[in-house]
Order: sequence, then structure tokens, then C-alpha cells
Amino acid sequence: MSTPRTPEIPENIVVSSRVRLARNLEGHPFPGWAKKADRIRIMEIVRPAVQLVEGMEEAYSQSMDNLTAIEKQVLVECHLVSREHAAKNVGSAIVINRERTLAVMINEEDHMRMQGIMSGFRLKEVYQLIDQLDTRLSAKLPYAFSPRLGYMTACPTNVGTGMRASAMLHLPALVLLDHINKIVQAVSKLGLAVRGLYGEGTEALGNLFQISNQTTLGEKEDVILDRISKVIAEIVKHEQNARLTLLEKNPRMVYDHIGRAYGILANAQTITSKETMNLLSMLSLGIDFALFDDLTHASVDQLFMDTQPAHLQQNHNNQKLVPEDRDGLRADYIRSRLTSVRRPRFAIPPRKDEKDAH
Repeated sequence: MSTPRTPEIPENIVVSSRVRLARNLEGHPFPGWAKKADRIRIMEIVRPAVQLVEGMEEAYSQSMDNLTAIEKQVLVECHLVSREHAAKNVGSAIVINRERTLAVMINEEDHMRMQGIMSGFRLKEVYQLIDQLDTRLSAKLPYAFSPRLGYMTACPTNVGTGMRASAMLHLPALVLLDHINKIVQAVSKLGLAVRGLYGEGTEALGNLFQISNQTTLGEKEDVILDRISKVIAEIVKHEQNARLTLLEKNPRMVYDHIGRAYGILANAQTITSKETMNLLSMLSLGIDFALFDDLTHASVDQLFMDTQPAHLQQNHNNQKLVPEDRDGLRADYIRSRLTSVRRPRFAIPPRKDEKDAH
């Protein structure tokens, strides 16, 4: 039977879809309460079960205490582990499938935080992927489950389905028009959360926002997925309308943002990670407006990833660099990648008063 696809929504706005499940083992203390020996024992039970389950063949598997700080941060930047899990050591582990669409954090806040992630707006496909893994693991591991409440979790807000579904959205036009706060407030009233690039408590760098459900108790998974999908579709419409508004009413302003972004990135001698992400967001918008002849979303996405701090250091012989050195290296790398990219082509339409004069 074919997998049902989520309705077509452009990947230049919905960057990725993710579904995360929280699961715990019956009769074992939650990681936050567990002693070191308990966490090691849980890891020894869970890790081989995950490695042997169908769909995780040839998976990357590593204990967190065997990873360097740079290796951990690379996984965070790839959205394969949380910042909290990157801080873990003995008794915690990560298992990631070869395609990097499935990842299982062992002994984060719960015994297992498993996630499915795909590019684009594919929440239902991602859910089917992670649900298959969950079903196979539940046949091997004794889950902590209450017939009345559902899956038992370390945080009460996750009790029930234990599911958090989210999508990463690129919303530069709503930010430029200063409409983003209205969108955030409206989404919050619908029971959804809006977070930054790396989740709770982080900035929306690069005009990227995570939209996710807040309620996990008393609702079925398909109901949660349908609600969040409808909200995301509405936000996408608002972003598309905002882009049309920018081009119709103030093209010079939006072209100025894109042109300055190109000028800085193509010529800067030192640049921070935060500034890079925000400027790359403008280049991406310029691609959507067909202003670049030889720049693609794939190349901008690669720049976005390669210029993040840990990726930059990993690609520089895993050498730990001070921020000033990273900023210089980042600027050098960006300039080298934009050498063959010609400046954006702008076509400013005449103002209304100019049309009337003719």
C-alpha cells in the first residue's frame, strides 16, 4: 500500500518535517532520577534493541561519552540530537539510521526520544516512518504505559501520545513586513508552539521557525497531525501573500535586503554565524524571486550547514577555534563559494506617480 503524501507545499517555505516520540521502560526510574548504574543498565537494554530492529540496519551508534564536543555539536546542528542530549555523557547514547531520517536518543529526558525527520512538508510520511519503528521496538521492550493516561513520560506535558510533531518554516516576508508576531500569537491561541531554530528557548535565526503541537494528552495522533498540518498550510499562505505584497508595494525595500545580503556575503572578511544565517535567508528569498541566474536552494542550504560553528571546525581538521578565527574562516569559505555567483538582477517597476506622469 502506498504512503499517503501530505498536500504539496513548497519546500522553500516548509524546510523540514519532524515527529518525535517519548518512550520509557516499565519499572525503571526516569533518567533525571536514575543513578549512573541505572542509566547504564537502561542503555544496555535499549541500545542493542534499537540497533537490531528493522529499519536501523547499519545505523550509526555511539555512546555520548565517546563523542568529542565538536562531534556532539555537529549532531545538534544537523537536528539529530537535542542540545540537552549533547550535554550527556556516561549512560547516554545516540543511534541514527544510515539515511539520517530516524534517530533515537537514549537517556535524554526519557529513556528513549525517537524522531523521524524528512525535508519538506511531509508530516504524515514522517509519522508513518517513526510509528513503524515504535511498533517494532514495543515488541522488544516493555513500555511504561497507562490504559487511562497513555505513555508515561518524565515531563507531564508529554504524557499521552508522547508525540511532538513539528515543521521548520522559512518566513522572511512575514518578518520583513513585521507580521510575524501576529502569526505567533494566533498560532499560540490554537494550542501550538512557535520556537526558534534549535527548539525551545532559541532564536529564530535565518527567519526559521519551528511550529509544533503542545498537547499530547487526550488526543489521537492523527488528530494532532491534521490540526498542525492545517495551521502550517495557513501560515504558508500568509507567507506567500506577504511575498506578493513586498513585490507589489515595496520592491525596492526587499531588493535592498537581498542586494545587501549578497554584497556582504560575497565580500566580508569576517562574519558571525548569526549574521550569516540571516543573510543567507535573504539569498534564499532572492532565489524564490528569480533574482539569481546561478544560485540554487541546494547551494544556499549547504552554505547554511557548512558555516555553522561545529561544521566549520569539523571541516577544518576538527580543530577547536576561537570565535574570531571561526568568523574569518567562515567569511573566506563563503566568498570562495560565491565567486562564480553573479549579482542579483533587479527590475524595479515604476512608482504609481511615475506611471501617471506618462
